[in-house]
Amino acid sequence: MALLEHKKTRSETSMEPKTHLQHCTDHLEWNESYYFVYFDKNHNLGGMTRLGFKPNKQEGMTFFFLFLPDGSAAAYYRNQKTKDYTKSLKVGGVSHIPQNQSKWEYQFKGNMIFVKNPEDLPLVSEQPKLITSTHKVSIDISFESINDYYEYSEYMTPESLEIGKKAGDKHWEQIGTLSGTIQIAEQNFVINALGQRDHTYGVRDWTGVGNWLYYIVWFDKNLAVNPAAIITDDGRLSSGGFIFKNGKNIPLKSIRIVDQKFREDGVLPISSELLLVDSLNDKYTLKARVGPIIPVPFIDTEGNRSILVQSMGNFELNDRAGGYGSFETLRRVE
Repeated sequence: MALLEHKKTRSETSMEPKTHLQHCTDHLEWNESYYFVYFDKNHNLGGMTRLGFKPNKQEGMTFFFLFLPDGSAAAYYRNQKTKDYTKSLKVGGVSHIPQNQSKWEYQFKGNMIFVKNPEDLPLVSEQPKLITSTHKVSIDISFESINDYYEYSEYMTPESLEIGKKAGDKHWEQIGTLSGTIQIAEQNFVINALGQRDHTYGVRDWTGVGNWLYYIVWFDKNLAVNPAAIITDDGRLSSGGFIFKNGKNIPLKSIRIVDQKFREDGVLPISSELLLVDSLNDKYTLKARVGPIIPVPFIDTEGNRSILVQSMGNFELNDRAGGYGSFETLRRVE
């Protein structure tokens, strides 16, 4: 296993195969998912969307969240029967459209519900009065990659791979510059921002993992970092990810959790501090603070529960402040 940096020019950036059905097992929960996250600092407006397909259940699902400039949030969710996703990555009003080796289109058209407090979103089905409004939303964003894709497992240790099986088998990440529009009711936002796409396949055990973190952090077009870790009940750690610096993807060799702070419930995060060591043996301290939180609950057939937190956070890398992006955690509810 080579832990080496690698660099490709724009003309050489590539895309992994769009789908991987040939790797589908007979496990009912085998899934292939596509995730996209972005944040426009000019508008203080961020969003994230996921498509997930379970071919053994003939099921497709999507969620789409918007973090709005005034601190409120909007959401869209669909679950539908999907027999074949190889021709179109689409569920409901959400579409992820690969164009060529370096470009994707992300589109949405539909009605979203709006809440004043993002943490109220899981409660609206039982407490509809929490919904402040419903608006038509239309999104058309072009993604142009600035790095070659990075696949986690190629650079993970055997122990990290074994622990990490609960989060899937393969995991691609790619950073891009964004252009396009987001229209919310009569308000139109012109988007010029950074974003990142994620593609995974395998069995993801949402309730079997006690503690994971996954951050996507951008500073500018020359510096970004994407650490991910699963921490087992006995303290072992599966780590992966990379730092993107001056056009190069540099694998993260190790991640040490210096500190994690949660609210009294032990589930919703406040902040964290990580010590990162890359394959060039450069060391980084990454400090993170969570922003507005959207909790996504999961419950399995045996009644086990966990909470996936989707949030936009603020980050500092060594002495470099001003990092921003996705702050994600998954915690089991005891």
